[in-house]
Amino acid sequence: MMSSAQVVGTTLERLPVSSEGAESRVRWYSPRNVIRALLPLAALLSWHVLSSTGVIQPQYFPSPVTVFEALVELGRSGELGQAVPASLARAGTGLAIGIAIGIVFGVLNGLSRGFEEVFDSSFQIVRQVPFIAMVPLFIIWFGIDESFKIVIITLACIFPVYINTYSGVRNVDPKLVETGRVFGLSRFQSVRQIILPAALPAVLVGVRYSMGVSLLALIVAEQVNTENGIGHIIFVATGALRIDIITGAILIYAVLGVLVDITMRFFERRLLPWK
Repeated sequence: MMSSAQVVGTTLERLPVSSEGAESRVRWYSPRNVIRALLPLAALLSWHVLSSTGVIQPQYFPSPVTVFEALVELGRSGELGQAVPASLARAGTGLAIGIAIGIVFGVLNGLSRGFEEVFDSSFQIVRQVPFIAMVPLFIIWFGIDESFKIVIITLACIFPVYINTYSGVRNVDPKLVETGRVFGLSRFQSVRQIILPAALPAVLVGVRYSMGVSLLALIVAEQVNTENGIGHIIFVATGALRIDIITGAILIYAVLGVLVDITMRFFERRLLPWK
């Protein structure tokens, strides 16, 4: 007769095991992702059909083929290869600074009533002011060089992270913290081992939202005295009445937004495997 250990071992060997690598290989072709792609593909097909039949006039909105040819033109000239990294560098720098400030103050205000009383009201006042409204004032303060653009993007990215981090820290179940105290955890250990992991889902929601907002702020920032980047392409194309290039640049912003969302989803799966 087989021992209990042998029975357990045999049972475990028969259990289906799905490797993470196998899941990642099929993830892009899963029915869920196919459904996600249906609406954008339908919109692209409708755009092509309406342009081909003359319902949409090309002088107002060019066809997808014309836009694609314009993007190929930009790629061959090297403008696209220089513009995308420059725009990503601006957005990434402002995003990193904004996330750092938002997380630090979100954690401090969520943990300490004293910090909340000093800083939260000021954060809430500034948060209610649209960052676009600050553009003229920031031009006077910081000029029209790169520092202005970074400040605008940073300001736009702070508050989504701050609000979600503050909410995540403040709404941690007090019973978890009390359990940590029972087991002898210090204040610092409770924050590191209990509060921050419990607040991580809310923090990641704020980071994901800020990543999208950074592209919105990038569009605004690159409309002011930009010598490189996607905004510069739009500015030059506007003067030349190249609607195809303008549309292509806008689509690049959209593609970057999709890539940002995919990247954030990847990190969420890694950091929150239980979701």
